[in-house]
Amino acid sequence: MVQLSLPKNSKIGKGKHYSASRTARNVRRVRVYRYDPDDSQNPRIDSYDVDLDSCGPMVLDVLIAIKNDIDQTLTFRRSCREGVCGSCAMNIDGSNTLACTKSIAEINGDIKIYPLPHLDVVKDLVPDLTHFYAQYAEIKPWLQTTTPEPQGEWKQSHHDRAKLDGLYECILCACCTTSCPSYWWNGDRYLGPAVLLQAYRWLADSRDEASGERLDNLEDPFRLYRCHTIMNCAQTCPKGLNPAKAIAKIKTLMIDRQV
Repeated sequence: MVQLSLPKNSKIGKGKHYSASRTARNVRRVRVYRYDPDDSQNPRIDSYDVDLDSCGPMVLDVLIAIKNDIDQTLTFRRSCREGVCGSCAMNIDGSNTLACTKSIAEINGDIKIYPLPHLDVVKDLVPDLTHFYAQYAEIKPWLQTTTPEPQGEWKQSHHDRAKLDGLYECILCACCTTSCPSYWWNGDRYLGPAVLLQAYRWLADSRDEASGERLDNLEDPFRLYRCHTIMNCAQTCPKGLNPAKAIAKIKTLMIDRQV
């Protein structure tokens, strides 16, 4: 009989448990994915009993309390704590979101925290976003013009400016991209929801004069057309944006220029 074994680090091992103090009255169990590439051990799930009376109301507050008071080895990213930087994006209670805007009160039972899915893990809750940012750079996310630069600003009508609503608010947290099955299957070539939403942001900008080149760059069976309108991206976006709608508009532009 053929003997099959799982690859190294593919199985989650038994983790540690940290109990709360006996005086704690409002205790909640938090289960956190742990992985350190330097110790050659499998990933594990550690559990922490946290006194919610000693921390703030958001999941990020819980993580900070764990790191400050229980386990200083826990690693995660954070910055603004206002839902505008995207640093603390992670999978919480089964959905990709921002830890700083996810309320503990929204979660029933144990609080389960994992890094964003599909991506390699640098350590614990820190995903490797190198490939994600490289794909973002490929769309040249800046204003491109051939017209001589004006003395003041590039002017834009209120109507044209309104076309950017629902696009410019993207904070590149990667919640949508890492929730997309099409990206899981073809992430090496498919640009994914976040990058394509950003691509349409520049296509929709009346000041930009490189639409032809931008569309040429997206004209590929994989870079754009791997979107199957699964809609996980719109469901999970912490800013309430709809990347699938932006992708559909890019496809429409592709058709319009061939008619």
